[in-house]
Amino acid sequence: MKKALFLDRDGVINYDYGYVGKIENFDIRKEIFNICLEAQKFGFIIIVITNQAGIGRGKFTLKDFLDVSEFMIQEFEARHIYLTAIYFCPYHPTHGIGYYLKDSIDRKPNPGMLIRAISSYNVDPEKSIMVGDKKSDKMAARKAKVKYFVNSNNSNWNQTVINLVKKK
Repeated sequence: MKKALFLDRDGVINYDYGYVGKIENFDIRKEIFNICLEAQKFGFIIIVITNQAGIGRGKFTLKDFLDVSEFMIQEFEARHIYLTAIYFCPYHPTHGIGYYLKDSIDRKPNPGMLIRAISSYNVDPEKSIMVGDKKSDKMAARKAKVKYFVNSNNSNWNQTVINLVKKK
């Protein structure tokens, strides 16, 4: 079984300015590159797990999200970091518009995206780490039985992740 470093996007990979749906607003947190390089070195696959209700709320389009995702992938690959997958949930149970107005097992704090990633990539949740910046990230990780959670709002969070990576 594989070890995974699960990363929320907004607030972990990039600074969260609220509904980041354009490349020009996608400001990557520089420490994420070192974290991911260390994780790869120690055999972790890297999977992004992100709510993207901005799509469902009409703040930006699915194409905008995919364009930002492609930009993010290129920025990581330029540093020899490879994202195994990106899981996203565009739905919102009360503020979604039309098709996007629904409660989804994938929307954190629900564990759907993590459970699918664990199953699809043969991940051992006991040896994996989730990095998030909200209570909903932590709740989803717990429900999916991901053993370790690190809050990116904490001081020295990047060193905490690296220390966990080296121990697993």
